[in-house]
Amino acid sequence: MSFLRSPRAIPYLLLLPSIVVIAAVVLIPLIVSLWSSFTPYVLTRPATLFQFVGWRNYLRIVSSTDFWWAFGRTLLFVTVALNLELVFGLGLALLVNKVTMGQKTIRTVMMFPMMFSPILVGFQFKYIFNDAVGLMNNALFSLGLITQPIPWLVDGVLANASILAAEIWMSTSIFAILLLAGLLALPKDPIEAAKVDGCNPIQVFRHITLPFLMPFIYIAMTIRSLDVARAYDMVRIMTNGGPAGRTELLWTLMARVGYQNSQMGMANAMGYVSILTSILFTVYFYRKLVAARRYMGGAE
Repeated sequence: MSFLRSPRAIPYLLLLPSIVVIAAVVLIPLIVSLWSSFTPYVLTRPATLFQFVGWRNYLRIVSSTDFWWAFGRTLLFVTVALNLELVFGLGLALLVNKVTMGQKTIRTVMMFPMMFSPILVGFQFKYIFNDAVGLMNNALFSLGLITQPIPWLVDGVLANASILAAEIWMSTSIFAILLLAGLLALPKDPIEAAKVDGCNPIQVFRHITLPFLMPFIYIAMTIRSLDVARAYDMVRIMTNGGPAGRTELLWTLMARVGYQNSQMGMANAMGYVSILTSILFTVYFYRKLVAARRYMGGAE
């Protein structure tokens, strides 16, 4: 009690409300969900939350074909989306960086897709790729390129490509904004020196611009990998995991198992496998970021 009355206790007392809120919002749900992943917890039978079954849920996940298909699709989705968003975002950033008039307006326009909710984007692209009244098929019919409607959201491969297109449209601007910030911060002296030495634009980009941008690229990769890996909204709206589960990703599978099948213990076990995968992605990109900063002579 004497410590609580001393001046040394003031910082701790000031932090106490924040600690209580963080514990209530983050820590306790994490502990409860981790515990439930070791139980056969079923939403309709609350008593099952207190039946410890050890690693049974995780062993079932390892032997689940649905889980591994969703896991593989999620990895492929993240890999393709990140790389395409990087390429398109870098191209946009380089183009905008060359613009001398109206650059602020263009930067604002580039941010428009970020302002849309993923649910709204999902509805937009569901309409665009609708095989009966969608804009895509109507445009292809008008150009005489097809004679039969293409089942964009019915065929498994095309449905995944359609979801990927929506994700890339909405999120490429994040890469573009971050890389444009890197280009604006790029020191001009090394570029001028390289031009004086006779380097062409490709050599300047390869040996000066790109190495300088690498820390920005890895920061964007880290942020986006976490975001793309938990994709749910657009998949739910555009295909609801269909056809026959061929567009189901980890988070849509977790939602189906947890809320439709009521197997919350199993869903939480899947969630922790997903979290561990995201941590591996983060560690990988963080190491690449440190290496890039070391290459540029920056602090680690």
